[in-house]
Amino acid sequence: MRLDNFFEIDSVAVIGASKNPKKVGHAILKNIVDRFKGKIYPINLNEDKIMGLKCYTDVLSVPNDIDLAIFVIPAKACLKVAEQCGKKNINKIVVITAGFKEIGIEGAKLEKELLAICKKYDIKALGPNVVGFIDVQNNLNASFTNEFPLEGNIALISQSGAIITSIIDWSIPENIGFSKVISLGNKMDLNEIDFLEILEHDQNTKVILAYLESIDEGRRFVEVAKKVIKKKPIIVLKAGISDAGSRAASSHTGALAGSVTAYYAAFNKSGVINVSSLGELFDYGLALSTQPPTEDNSVTIITNAGGAGIITTDTAEKNGLRLNSIDSEVTKTLRDFLPTAAAIHNPIDILGDAGADRYRYVIKTCLDNEYIKNLIVLMSPQAVTEFKETTDVIIEFYNEGVKKPVIIAYLGGKSNRTEVERLRKNGIPCYEFPEGAVRAIRGLFLYSQALKKKEEEIKTFDVDNEKVIRIFNKVLDDERLVLLEHEAMKVAEAYELPVPPTKLAKSPKEAIEKGKEMGLPVVLKISSPDITHKSDLGGIELNLKSNEEVRRAYNNIMHNISERMPNAKIYGITVQKMMNIEGKEIIIGSNNDPQFGHLIMCGFGGIYVNFLEDVAFRLNPISSQEAMEMLSETKVYKLLKGVRGEPPSDIESLIDSILRVSQLLRENQCINELDINPIIVYEKNEGVTVLDIKIALKRKQD
Repeated sequence: MRLDNFFEIDSVAVIGASKNPKKVGHAILKNIVDRFKGKIYPINLNEDKIMGLKCYTDVLSVPNDIDLAIFVIPAKACLKVAEQCGKKNINKIVVITAGFKEIGIEGAKLEKELLAICKKYDIKALGPNVVGFIDVQNNLNASFTNEFPLEGNIALISQSGAIITSIIDWSIPENIGFSKVISLGNKMDLNEIDFLEILEHDQNTKVILAYLESIDEGRRFVEVAKKVIKKKPIIVLKAGISDAGSRAASSHTGALAGSVTAYYAAFNKSGVINVSSLGELFDYGLALSTQPPTEDNSVTIITNAGGAGIITTDTAEKNGLRLNSIDSEVTKTLRDFLPTAAAIHNPIDILGDAGADRYRYVIKTCLDNEYIKNLIVLMSPQAVTEFKETTDVIIEFYNEGVKKPVIIAYLGGKSNRTEVERLRKNGIPCYEFPEGAVRAIRGLFLYSQALKKKEEEIKTFDVDNEKVIRIFNKVLDDERLVLLEHEAMKVAEAYELPVPPTKLAKSPKEAIEKGKEMGLPVVLKISSPDITHKSDLGGIELNLKSNEEVRRAYNNIMHNISERMPNAKIYGITVQKMMNIEGKEIIIGSNNDPQFGHLIMCGFGGIYVNFLEDVAFRLNPISSQEAMEMLSETKVYKLLKGVRGEPPSDIESLIDSILRVSQLLRENQCINELDINPIIVYEKNEGVTVLDIKIALKRKQD
């Protein structure tokens, strides 16, 4: 079945329709009967008629074709009924019924069997455990919501049924309308990605909002979302944020990459706008459903209250927006017109006694100025405030064709409720507080940036990946998942990352010999897959300049580990050439997320990396531009550029190293975690050196 015709429905069967007003089967049937113009078939074993409609014992006894079947029956009965739907050539079902994988093992088994039947007959299934869906333009309420939403151009996808019923109830008095409302439930078959593909081509939908608790097909989500946002914005509220998983991670990167980090990286990669609250979801949605995107992050504020202007200014700065500088031509025009006490610079305070004529003049002046790109108009209720007349002015401007975003915020409530409704009915975004208006501009700017984002070519280097595969296979054959440092250094070397000479020694004598070969001074480090933080356990000795120092350091390290971690498996001690450490310590890392694959990270490295948390993430693979964007999001980037008279660091060589790591991850999906910490970045044109690297693999069956 083609997904794009999912909402093309002329006939519906409600399996489990009921006469009892307290039953869900009654609520769904009533919702459909109240509005739907197509054919409706109640399925009930014991009734002749419900709501004046002839009942049938099963779908097979219905003489006509059925486009959609809605299941409101016990979970165990769904298997038999799904078989009947298959034989009837019904290719769309909505399983309202709960009692599947959400209740445990038995329910999961039942859900798996139901999915197998759907696959057998090529049935597309929504659910189970859903509220249903609503196609507003086609007047089909295939759900048990207690209200029918207003018509609009916002599509809502939600993994929570309660969120859907609550939002619909809230949206009606707020005059916010929808095109489609979709409850995902357990996502046995159809999921959020399928509906993104469907809504991409839906002419009635201008913006897609989603409340999601999980995304199971991470890579597919990214690829589909990239395509959809070229036509319409996607705004996601990701719920269920927890860092419990990160506490079990063995690497720095794993610990810093909380469970939500991968989602944020995926949203960034695909151009999806991420929000943190339901209020923010609809602040963005309302603006993007009515306004053009803006390529400028500046804002000009018109207000009749100083306090409101200050709040808007502060909120704009927190949201990454800047106040536009008003040019001299505009300030002169405003000074000639406005009272002496008015503030003619941004925010433009036209005073508490401002009437509709004053608002008209200032708004028109700002609309006519080419340097003013985005406008926020604030109005608070005063004794002489003209809400109705000013609303008339704003609607008039919109009817004439406003070519730049104009966002309204009417503060208060009792005095202006009717005018807020009028504005929204006319497709003009109006907010109750300044914060919402600011977020609206931010959303328009973020979407513009997503539209401008171009796919860059992923750089590929000439490397020896066959050598890497041999190393990984040897480690796995040794029944290990963690590479020893000398093995990890060989992997880095195969990808032409600059590494110091590194050898494994199993005795003080051998350590001395290895040190002589590479030239003193050297560094000694414990070699154990069980030890992550070597320095914390006395497992590192630096700058060893003589044979005696090497011998003593070897024995000291072994003594420290035997006392502090006696059960660790020791392979020996790594001998490494002591390198110049006069540079900036940076970390490059990766964590393999189960949904989205490899995340790549960079930031401030060294022993304090977990405490400073000055890092940024991207979803691999990354381009040169993405690598630079990631690095520039960190505070250490300012240090790398040079501060307080210090020369700039070799950022170009660092970016090259990040891209080589990106390729290593791309070509070796078996890597579970990777830490290069630190990589020393020297002065410009002096290069970089990897001082320490850790690689952990996935089990072969993973």
